[in-house]
Amino acid sequence: MTTASPYPSGPTAYPTGPSPYPTAPPPDPTGRPYHRMDRTTGRHRWWRAWVGTLLLAVAYFVSILVLFGVSHGLGTALGAPELPDGGADLGPLGNTAMDLVSIAIALPLVLLATLWPARRPAGTVSSVTGRLRIGWLGWCLLAALPPLLLLTVTAFLLPGEPGGSDTWVGLRSFLAALAVLAVLVPLQAAAEEYVFRGWLTQAVGAFVRSPWFAVLPQAVLFAAAHGWGTRWGFLGLLVNGLVAGLLTIRTGGLEAAIALHVLNNLLAFGASAAVVGGLSSDETAADAPWSLALAAMVTDLLYAAIVLWLARRREPQRLSAPAVPPAPYPGPARTA
Repeated sequence: MTTASPYPSGPTAYPTGPSPYPTAPPPDPTGRPYHRMDRTTGRHRWWRAWVGTLLLAVAYFVSILVLFGVSHGLGTALGAPELPDGGADLGPLGNTAMDLVSIAIALPLVLLATLWPARRPAGTVSSVTGRLRIGWLGWCLLAALPPLLLLTVTAFLLPGEPGGSDTWVGLRSFLAALAVLAVLVPLQAAAEEYVFRGWLTQAVGAFVRSPWFAVLPQAVLFAAAHGWGTRWGFLGLLVNGLVAGLLTIRTGGLEAAIALHVLNNLLAFGASAAVVGGLSSDETAADAPWSLALAAMVTDLLYAAIVLWLARRREPQRLSAPAVPPAPYPGPARTA
């Protein structure tokens, strides 16, 4: 005769209480497009994008003040005259270099803001692969070369501003300017892309799914950051921001936008450095007349068509790699 055991045999569900330690939501097991990269780590919080943007703006403002102090001290040591805004007049090339550096310093600040408070790898602002894809960047540079060369030739053929100089600056001065521009212009152009197509696009994309809603705000801010010149100039910059933003999402990274911006600025600054007083001009793309702005918009659309054709052939990664959820902790084995 056997008696029933007072202890249950077989698996028994033991109730467990809530964990005393708050845990973050698990990372998304599916790949995300570029503008939704903030949602891939499982650390997304509504306040991270806002705090990161605020800290980025404050850090940039402080950096500009420090740079202004350094340039003023350098100008005083060299006996340079003062500019109307109080800065030191370091000459056309020196002033241009300081302007480029004042924008380039935003690049490391964006990377730091991505590390904290966004709390994700800095490379995730470069592309969905977590790094800048050098090979794809090279293909985009090749794609940008024909339309931008055509734009440069068109700009020379269009009627120039009255009083503009067309006197050759001299080989020695031109080569010296090219050396400085070749170093600083890529950093300046990349910094603008990391701020507008990178940080701002992903900050908005943390809250919205539509790529259009993520791309439109940064395009407006990008155009506004160049100042209000002409309506056509503003429209041209707006189209450029939209094209670069959509290419960023379509190709999964900043490479296409960086290639267009770097090559465009190198050709524009190089053409200005070739004539006397060219680097002294304070005009930007926002001041472009309707003919030049229209040519620039056609150039952007032509470049987009070439990059999209290349993307179908080269197939750059468009989505982040799916996150693997952590394996459950194996509990102690129960024996009968």
